[in-house]
Amino acid sequence: MFRVIVMCCMAFSTAAFADTPVKRLFEQERLALGQISGERRASYLTQPETDVEYSRDWLAGMDTVKGGEEWQCLAEALYFEARGESVRGQFAVAEVIMNRVDSVEFPDSICGVVHQGTGRKYACQFTYTCDGHEEVVSEKAAFRQVGKVAGLMVAGAPRRLTDGATHYHTRAVNPRWARSFPRTATIGVHHFYRMPTRLSSN
Repeated sequence: MFRVIVMCCMAFSTAAFADTPVKRLFEQERLALGQISGERRASYLTQPETDVEYSRDWLAGMDTVKGGEEWQCLAEALYFEARGESVRGQFAVAEVIMNRVDSVEFPDSICGVVHQGTGRKYACQFTYTCDGHEEVVSEKAAFRQVGKVAGLMVAGAPRRLTDGATHYHTRAVNPRWARSFPRTATIGVHHFYRMPTRLSSN
């Protein structure tokens, strides 16, 4: 829906509507779009040139990717959370982060999602950001690979592995919240879950 609004705002000039409610609506949308980072806005308007293949060989054939702050946050999260996973597993973890960005329940930027709760030991969303250990990228080849995954996801790659998952955990643990969250997928060492639907009450 957001992409449709963006395209509408690009396609029509508000000058055509004089001083009407429609013009005021377009002006509100223009101001809202101005608050979104250029990198994130671009992700709503572009798609990767080719479909995604979840294989190391396919990723190896891509150029090394470098991007802005949002790309850096996603690439680092994938490195520390999923560098030992298969390509499918890395894309699946990336989907969770991107799904959180789109959810009203979480911060509306990749960096905001990744660093939510950072500063409170073991009270953050992604353990590597609050476990007290310095984050050092020592496996350069692994970082290049997750950097490519991050680049594709920031650019709007399809999310078709986890069915809208916003949470995951390794198969070695059994957190209490997982009992009430619908499981959507199991990929590699991770189980993936969607937040349960909340019913409004009067």
